[in-house]
Amino acid sequence: MIELKRLYTNDASQREQLKQWEKSALEKFEEKMLDKEKPFPCIPATIGYAKNRFLYGFADDPRKASSIDEAAGMLCEYSSKFKQIGSYTSLIIFYKTPEILSVEQFEQLFWEQLNGFANRDELKWPDLFPTDPHNPMWEFCFNGEQYFMYCASPAHTNRKSRHFDYFMLAVTPRWVLQEFNKSENQAKRIRSHVRERLSNYDSIGIHPDLNTYGNDYNYEWKQYFLRDDGTSLSKCPFHNPK
Repeated sequence: MIELKRLYTNDASQREQLKQWEKSALEKFEEKMLDKEKPFPCIPATIGYAKNRFLYGFADDPRKASSIDEAAGMLCEYSSKFKQIGSYTSLIIFYKTPEILSVEQFEQLFWEQLNGFANRDELKWPDLFPTDPHNPMWEFCFNGEQYFMYCASPAHTNRKSRHFDYFMLAVTPRWVLQEFNKSENQAKRIRSHVRERLSNYDSIGIHPDLNTYGNDYNYEWKQYFLRDDGTSLSKCPFHNPK
């Protein structure tokens, strides 16, 4: 059985309970979200942070199996809460990252985490969603919910939008994205501004894999971990055990 893990808000009183590296991760994330001179490209993320809609979790070194157990517990806990939190919510998972690895090594760790989550999932894959990642309607599912997975690592240098000093996952429910897209005109405007910000934020062009969920030639898994150049994996490393 998955052991539920405590999630934190951004309240100052809760920060006092954190370890030093955990405080550091939260402070660096805050700097990224509040940077006015070079605003973070994902506008919905900055709104979610400003509205205090994020929950945070801290996991062990991603090379250890214990980190998968911990993060799976956080996902399970979050899945029972996110609809009560409301729009713009995400779960942010920081991993203890003692040494710098290459982008490719972090990419491998990311897919090990997702495969580990799936292996620990106590619910079967929802019948409504395809199990083949090469289907445009596929999305990662856990505990009966669809999630968009964003990964950042310390090894990213060109793609600053995917750089963070700690290995990090930002987990956003598809339900949140559907709520955001209800106003089609507003969603289009914001997506356009996001791409403008990306052009200014990164020292490399927008990755060709960035697309919109449901488009015929879009594959969500390719957007979860963007490499520091324009390349991508030809086959998804995710293996659905169900």
